[in-house]
Amino acid sequence: MRMEKGEDAMKDVDRQNEHPDPQGDLVAWARLLGQRVATLGAGLITTAESCTGGLIAAALTETAGSSAWFSRGYVTYANQAKIEMLGVNAATLETEGAVSTSVASQMALGALRSSDALLSMAVSGIAGPDGGTAEKPVGTVCFGWALRWPPGTPEPLVLTETRHFSGDRADIRRQTAIHALRRALQLLDQAQDQQPVVV
Repeated sequence: MRMEKGEDAMKDVDRQNEHPDPQGDLVAWARLLGQRVATLGAGLITTAESCTGGLIAAALTETAGSSAWFSRGYVTYANQAKIEMLGVNAATLETEGAVSTSVASQMALGALRSSDALLSMAVSGIAGPDGGTAEKPVGTVCFGWALRWPPGTPEPLVLTETRHFSGDRADIRRQTAIHALRRALQLLDQAQDQQPVVV
């Protein structure tokens, strides 16, 4: 996967960051993605979050003027909320569990279809310290991204991924949020450059 654009721009953002607090990198990535989407003028961003509890949406709205790129965010912590707000299939939740790429995909699609957004991202995982299993240990996070590309296309591109993060609950949530934003930026880069999209 191509990273050059995102990482070069990220270095510039880091140099300009006057407040290198623990949330600095997260907010910088959110600002970078938001500004990229705003320059396209083709739609906004929407989020669907479970384990991060709104952390991604908060980062995307941390910067003044974020209405130029952010549409709305869903925090669907309970399974019933995923069903009611995002249209996640109850049978999928029952058979695969909330922490699955199938659920993350449905969350991303549900969030995208609820708005005229260009891009949506969804996360569902186990941030700990409890709740892990041998199959899905603490730190397991499933991601989903849905992108209307070219803008306005009726059938969005949907990508999913599973990652495993380490650290305490706060570390896992923060790594999850940053990864969701970074991958979204890479996805936009590839789509704009008409490259095969690989996650």
